[in-house]
Amino acid sequence: MPKSSAVFRCSACAAESGKWYGRCPRCGEFSTLAEQASTHAPGVRAARSSVPTRPARRVADVAGHGPTVRLATGIAEFDRVLGGGLVAGQVCLCSGPPGSGKSTLLLAVADSVARREGRPVLYVSGEESVEQIALRAQRIGAASDDLLLADDTDLAVVLGHIADLGDQLALVVIDSVQTIASGEVEGRAGGVTQTMAVAQALTRVAKSRGLPILLIGQVTKDSTVAGPRALEHIVDTTLSLDGDKHASLRLLRAVKNRFGSLEVAAFELQESGMCEVLDPSSLFREQRAVPVPGTCVAVTLEGHRPITAEIQALVAAATNPNPRRAVSGLDSARTSMLIAVSERAAQCRLHDKDVYLATVGGMRVVDPATDLAVCLAVLSAGQDQPVPLDLLAIGEVALSGDIRPVPMLAERAAEAARLGFTRLLVPPGSRSRLGTRNPPATLIEVADLRTAEGMLRRAGLTSIRK
Repeated sequence: MPKSSAVFRCSACAAESGKWYGRCPRCGEFSTLAEQASTHAPGVRAARSSVPTRPARRVADVAGHGPTVRLATGIAEFDRVLGGGLVAGQVCLCSGPPGSGKSTLLLAVADSVARREGRPVLYVSGEESVEQIALRAQRIGAASDDLLLADDTDLAVVLGHIADLGDQLALVVIDSVQTIASGEVEGRAGGVTQTMAVAQALTRVAKSRGLPILLIGQVTKDSTVAGPRALEHIVDTTLSLDGDKHASLRLLRAVKNRFGSLEVAAFELQESGMCEVLDPSSLFREQRAVPVPGTCVAVTLEGHRPITAEIQALVAAATNPNPRRAVSGLDSARTSMLIAVSERAAQCRLHDKDVYLATVGGMRVVDPATDLAVCLAVLSAGQDQPVPLDLLAIGEVALSGDIRPVPMLAERAAEAARLGFTRLLVPPGSRSRLGTRNPPATLIEVADLRTAEGMLRRAGLTSIRK
């Protein structure tokens, strides 16, 4: 008897199985497995080749004729994250947890584009009615005559709105992509099958019309886009809007961008909407007149944008046989490594102490260039000796304790000097790497962590070791 080649696919998680189950083995949903046609099944003909409607072209003939003109939204920080604005036919996914301000931000973007372009901008919501959207628009001052609102969850109706407006349409915003469903596709709205079909249909429309489309996507508890992760591969740009729900600061990060670098922008959620924060460096470090132990400032990069980050450390006597290592805003595995390197290089006893490390303002720091600042913050807290306020540390720390070079040192040093730091601890060879540029501050080159400690002591800046 020939072996069956039937394939059953789950409409909730897209898992495939060789036989039917009443409950999906992967996600546990009931009655979601459906048989799919297999291209290898008996009786199915092999795919035939056909004459392409558009023949392949030489790259030299295509280069220079692509979508180089960008549509500026009028919101500088939003345009910065996009790489200068929206490209014709670009599909952008903006994700974030509920209440982060996604709808408020993109409604302001839609209104700004409508005012600047003088062409219709369509805002479609599957979560709120037109009257509810209008209340938010009134609150944030989005009152352009070219801003059109619609509320529907049927993909065919959404595509009908786009077709009715024709080539005059400047921008489309879908809030949110998980609420839109197609009657021609099986599965519930927000499921894998429906979300993929909706995203692919909207992408085809965007590419064929040269129409930029902004999609809003909700995230799950583990901070991933609700629905399939493949949705992030379909779109051209993925933006993530996050922030502490108890604070007004919001960070918009470019997680993926086919038309630019990965940048970050800062917004403040206010009653009047999302307000731009033009100098985010001031938000991520404390302003104090007297130095305190356990703090050190570094310069991290978000895309090509240098931002200062203050690292704070607290070292306390352990109350149990297993000392705690608590981290907030830093990578816990790398932090544990840096604590061990600091203990060995500076002869500072930490293995029987609780060590707590955090960043200011809820900032997430993964840049290796902040390693030296983390080590100095830990040593400063362990010995109760503060690091001077005008000192900033830049450098990656290896397991041997060596300080390694970091990219874009000139930009980091310029940002530190702009904020008033006059002395910078940097890796060896930094002066030659800056070339003919005049150093914006005094550079103190240190080869390893032990040398950094000795340099500080000899210069009379601080005494980390007892």
